[in-house]
Amino acid sequence: MRVAGLVLAAGAGMRLGQPKALVTVDGRRFVDLAVDALREGGADPVLVVVGAAEVGHVDALVVPNPDWVTGIGSSLIVGLAAAAAYGEATTPLHGVVVSLVDQPRIGPAAVALVLDAGRTGAHAAVATYGGELLHPVYLHATSWSGVAALAQGERGARPYLEAHPDVVELVPCDGLGDPSDVDTAADLRRLG
Repeated sequence: MRVAGLVLAAGAGMRLGQPKALVTVDGRRFVDLAVDALREGGADPVLVVVGAAEVGHVDALVVPNPDWVTGIGSSLIVGLAAAAAYGEATTPLHGVVVSLVDQPRIGPAAVALVLDAGRTGAHAAVATYGGELLHPVYLHATSWSGVAALAQGERGARPYLEAHPDVVELVPCDGLGDPSDVDTAADLRRLG
């Protein structure tokens, strides 16, 4: 069962002053950290949705989102469509694990747990930290059209997950990385 990884990395990072995909920590770009976490967690292939900035070389399939300015919802829609097309052209995909580029301390262990929940029957699986639903998120391929129909603006998969709580498996990931977003210069300084 192939599960793709999908990094949403299209934003301009207005509050940070630069596109988050290009920000570096410990000498590595956020986009590369996200791709590696997905791949090491078991996702294959890995797709990266870009928009505000070119990411140059990245070890993933790059998917442009011309409507990136409308919000993360459009990036999720574009990414799911690209994953579906990839699966049709090669081997069908069982699902996708979605991560955000601005959470560089979520690592492969959390990805592996969420991905495993999908491979063992979850229709949707969401990493939780302290009981809060965050990322990564697994979405079975049969849910993609429903997710896309509800995604808009700054809301990605959450409307679908809220509308279908009976099919969502919660995956505790406490201690498997820091799910904090990096939105500001102060957030970046806290990464060390």
